[in-house]
Amino acid sequence: MPISILMPALSPTMKEGNLAKWLKKQGEKIKAGEVIAEIETDKATMEVEAVDEGILGKILIAEGTENVAVNTCIALILEEGENPDILNNFQESNSTTQINNKPEENKQITNNTNEIATQKATQNNQSISPNFSKNSPKASPLAKRVAQNANISLHNIIGTGPNSRIIKKDVLLAIQNQGNQASKQLYRNPQLTTPIKNNNVRKVIAKRLQESKQTVPHFYLSCEFNINKLNELRATINSVASTNEKGLPEYKISVNDIIIKATAMALKKTPSANASWSDEAILLYNNIDIAVAVAIDGGLITPIIKNADQKSLQEISNEAKSLIKKAKEGKLQPEEFQGGSFSISNLGMFGIDQFCAIVNPPQSCILAVSRAVEKPIVENGQIKIASMVNFTISCDHRVIDGAVGAEFLKALRLYIEQPVLNLL
Repeated sequence: MPISILMPALSPTMKEGNLAKWLKKQGEKIKAGEVIAEIETDKATMEVEAVDEGILGKILIAEGTENVAVNTCIALILEEGENPDILNNFQESNSTTQINNKPEENKQITNNTNEIATQKATQNNQSISPNFSKNSPKASPLAKRVAQNANISLHNIIGTGPNSRIIKKDVLLAIQNQGNQASKQLYRNPQLTTPIKNNNVRKVIAKRLQESKQTVPHFYLSCEFNINKLNELRATINSVASTNEKGLPEYKISVNDIIIKATAMALKKTPSANASWSDEAILLYNNIDIAVAVAIDGGLITPIIKNADQKSLQEISNEAKSLIKKAKEGKLQPEEFQGGSFSISNLGMFGIDQFCAIVNPPQSCILAVSRAVEKPIVENGQIKIASMVNFTISCDHRVIDGAVGAEFLKALRLYIEQPVLNLL
């Protein structure tokens, strides 16, 4: 039985269109997914793809015909091995009239062929128009017929045709898989979303960060620093750590501990970056208190290392570990996380190459630290491999000018790339 090609509905509201051009000639072979015609609507010219393979046996609506109703039979496809004489019987049984390009004749012919198409589509369940049914998967007529004969549900088949339509080869593959193992089952949760109630921490974070992005004019400066010497210093310090009665080292300096100390020293060198905004005046902080972003269940919190510029690496390391532990257990006291003059957010352990953090008011700066990546660099005219880390500072432009931000990063580079200076 010939496969009817119907005038497709290229949108849910389309009722008719102009058959602008046939891209395949009568008698030519066509493949599933191949563009066979162009249809003009009131909005655009769209391409029509074949959803079945075979031979374009007969063109019923000539190119250039206007106002062709949706679901009008515009052509017939012969499947492999079918006798072309069937097309003559099809035409005779339906008493179709010769198609031409005269608008007054085309209207009558369109109505006749529309009736023919409706009858044939009902018999064969075949159409290339989009399937708007919510329950039935999109499939070509041939695919539906093969699946029906094999007693296979189309709901268990993934389509590889145009717009994920199921075509014949998909059904045949499912039949083959069924012989070896159960075909792949897809589960779609009917509940599209799962609400997670916002806790108080998340509400406060959302409010403060929204206010920050809406009211604070952010700008960003980035640099890559070489941390080879920092890693060497860290390894040396940790190697000489004494052990306690349990046989554990009294301290273990992390890269982040040295970054906290280096940031505090850089702020001491550029005090203009250790400030906040008020409508009356820019407020310079007299102490250097570094807030460190820590991820907790339901949000994040920023425990504070106070007077970080005056503390040793061992003191910073022990205090940071204690504060992070209390933060994760929800035991921080207000004075341990409220305030601070400058923030650090380190996502290097998550493999992040570069990011820009949001300023935490009333502070004016936050330093974003990314992962270490080994790269070739040129040093004294020679190519060497160095462990490089991206540092990006986010600044409140009301307080920090570009030059001040650059001075801070210059000082930070000194203490990161020459970390022994943090011991002075």
